[in-house]
Amino acid sequence: MSILPIQKHIRSLADPLRAKNSLWFFKTSKGDYGYGDKFLGFNVPTARKIAKQYLLSRGTLDSKSDFWKEVEVLICSPYHEERQIALFILVGKYEKGDLAEQTKVYKFYLKHTKWINNWDLVDTSAPKIVGHYLSQKSEGRSFRLDRRDVLYKLAKSKNLWERRIAIISTLYFIIKKKQFTETKALAEILLNDKHDLIHKAVGWMLREMGKMSVANLTAWLKKHYKKMPRTMLRYSIEKFPLEIRQAYLRGEI
Repeated sequence: MSILPIQKHIRSLADPLRAKNSLWFFKTSKGDYGYGDKFLGFNVPTARKIAKQYLLSRGTLDSKSDFWKEVEVLICSPYHEERQIALFILVGKYEKGDLAEQTKVYKFYLKHTKWINNWDLVDTSAPKIVGHYLSQKSEGRSFRLDRRDVLYKLAKSKNLWERRIAIISTLYFIIKKKQFTETKALAEILLNDKHDLIHKAVGWMLREMGKMSVANLTAWLKKHYKKMPRTMLRYSIEKFPLEIRQAYLRGEI
C-alpha cells in the first residue's frame, strides 16, 4: 500500500539521531515495555503542528474524504510519531465535534487501543477523549455515568496500556469534575499490578486527587498505604510535607 501524503511529510522530517535516542528513552529493548517500537525522530510540538494542519485541511471534509481511513493508517503505523499524530488529530476532532462526532471518536479510540501502546500516547489522549466522554452531562444528569464500567474492564485487561488508559482517563474526572469515585476504585483494582508504569500512573492520579481533596487521599491511603508498591506510594504522597512522607514510608501513619 502506498503511503499517505501526510506520511510523506512526516517522514521527510525524520532525524536519525533523535530517533536513536528515542529508542532508549521509550525502552524499546527486548523485554522492555516499548519493545519493537520504531521512531522517526522529531519533537512533540512538531507532531502537534502537523496534526493541527491536517485537521484544518481535511478534518471538516468527512463526507468527501477518507478521513477515518487515513487516521486508521496513521494509528496503526509502526512509527511512534505517526501514531502520536493520529491521536493528536483525534483529540482535536473530538474537542471541536458535537456529541455524534465525539461518540465516533470515542468508539474509534477504544477500538484501536492495541496501537495506543506507550505512556506518552496514553497520557496525552485518554483524559481528553475517554475521560471527557464519560463525564458529559445531558438533560441535567450524567449521561454517561452508567458507561463508566468500560474503565473497570480496561483496568482488568492483560494489556498494560489498556490498564493505564483506565486510570489515566480519570484525570479528567479529578481536575474538571472533582469526582474521585473511579480513581479510588480503579486504584484498588490496580493496587497489586506488577508493572512499574501502572504504579506510577496510579500514584500520579492519587496525588492529583490529593491536590483537590487531601481528605479523600488520606482516607484512601489509611486503608491501603502499607500494601502499596513503593513507587506508587512515593508518587501519591509527593506533595505532603517531608515529615509526613517519611512517616508514610516508615509505615508509621
